[in-house]
Amino acid sequence: MDFDFAKTPEMVVVRQKLHRAAIADICRTVAQAMETPAGFWKRARPGQTVAVAAGSRGIDRIDQAVCAVVEFFRKNGLRPFIVPAMGSHGGATPQGQEKILEKLGISEKAAGAPIRSEMETHVVGELPSGVKIHLAKAALEADWIFPVNRVKPHTKFKLPVESGLCKILTIGLGKARGAAEFHAKAVGRGFGIIEEAAAEILKTGKVIGGLALVEDGVAKLCRVELLAPETMIEREKELLEHSYCLMARVPFDNIDILIVDLMGKDISGIGMDSNVTGRHRDIAGDFFTAPHVKRLFARDLSPGSDGNANGVGLADVVSSRLVRAMDFEKTKVNAVTAISPEKAAVPIHFETDLECLRVCALTAGVENPESARIVRIRDTKNLEFIYASKAFSDEIGAKPDLELAGDWGPFSFDEKQNLPDFPPCL
Repeated sequence: MDFDFAKTPEMVVVRQKLHRAAIADICRTVAQAMETPAGFWKRARPGQTVAVAAGSRGIDRIDQAVCAVVEFFRKNGLRPFIVPAMGSHGGATPQGQEKILEKLGISEKAAGAPIRSEMETHVVGELPSGVKIHLAKAALEADWIFPVNRVKPHTKFKLPVESGLCKILTIGLGKARGAAEFHAKAVGRGFGIIEEAAAEILKTGKVIGGLALVEDGVAKLCRVELLAPETMIEREKELLEHSYCLMARVPFDNIDILIVDLMGKDISGIGMDSNVTGRHRDIAGDFFTAPHVKRLFARDLSPGSDGNANGVGLADVVSSRLVRAMDFEKTKVNAVTAISPEKAAVPIHFETDLECLRVCALTAGVENPESARIVRIRDTKNLEFIYASKAFSDEIGAKPDLELAGDWGPFSFDEKQNLPDFPPCL
């Protein structure tokens, strides 16, 4: 059946009531967190160097947090410098990783501290399973290491330790060689090796502490916490559980077509967070969970992704303009390092959104256009406002955390048969 998307199904903007607890002044909050508890920094001596490990993308006001950490160390007589801790990102080159930091607002000028982005690593240990632990040479040459990262659910696996300080210590500071080692060995050993390796790194005594960041349901920083090396792993596990509770999700299940306006590395490590889309394709384990989506259409690549389209293979249909925006070299390096070549596979693509939607509808097995269960989101990080089709009207009315934020109406297309961008006011 050929859908006339200009007439049916009707769509409406729905607003989710998500957890909101954004920190107003990040710099002040970080400074306060770094001041406590009393005596935390007694091991450090004036003049010693601190490698501040940072570089994860998509974190709210990460530049302010990192700069506040650097400022704290400098005011206390230490000599901080920044080490990009992002595995193979940025094409696995020093220049590429510095460019990513700069796009995050982290530069030598902004932070008032040097950046050491060289990719050399040293092996600092080996797990009983044979996994070698690589650590950036620049970080090892410092007197102390201090990671800064967001604690959040991972897109590839579910374990007590997922994304956070342990991951940035082991995979991030492992640079390209370490990241490749961990991902390759995780195929047979599982990603529990991240926690094991973090424990070994902490035993070296080089880590003086770490700053854990947590975001609320609208992707704003709501918690900043200084973690001591002695309790870092256990406290990270507790913060991960808290993060799971705050995380926004699509409030519907059994979706015929999920439209994702933007995918990219600045949104999720795999472009589209599998905790939101409900689908993941990986040698370490495929999964399809709520929301169960029959067809996923990705409209475009985020400019902040810098051409890296890792995760594009999780879509069923994409626009040709998304494909043209891809940097295939960056995508390839990231996908291979993450043992996920399938995530760099380019799906079937068409010039217009209308063509893409028609193919999705044709192959989703939907017989009646009016009953099509279609959801459109800006991206997998911003989920306060979403579009939902008429088929969800009863569910919208039955859920107390949902409310209509507009009027019902058909899809609208521009003269090129593309959907208009998500309204900036939403």
